[in-house]
Amino acid sequence: MQSAVNLPESVTSAFVRAINRQDAEALATMMTPGHRFVDSLGNLVEGRENMRKAWTGYFQMVPDYTLAIDETYANGPVVILLVNESQCDALV
Repeated sequence: MQSAVNLPESVTSAFVRAINRQDAEALATMMTPGHRFVDSLGNLVEGRENMRKAWTGYFQMVPDYTLAIDETYANGPVVILLVNESQCDALV
C-alpha cells in the first residue's frame, strides 16, 4: 500500500511516465476538473479537458518530446524536478 508520504512523488513519477509515452488521456486522468497550468511565459490553461487538448496538440507538434529527470526533490506535497536542458531541446 502506498503511504501518504510517498504519494506526491508517485503522482509526479506517473505524470512523467505519461508525458514520455505521450499519453494525453493518462495525463488527464491525473488532473482535477479545475486543473490550472501556467507555462514559462505566463500563459494559463484551465480545466482538465483543455489540458487534454493542449497536451494532444503539443505531442503532435513535438513528436519526440520526453522528459529526462536529473534530480528530484520532495518536501511534503511539493515535488521539484530538475530536467537536463540538453535532453529537452523541445523546451528551448
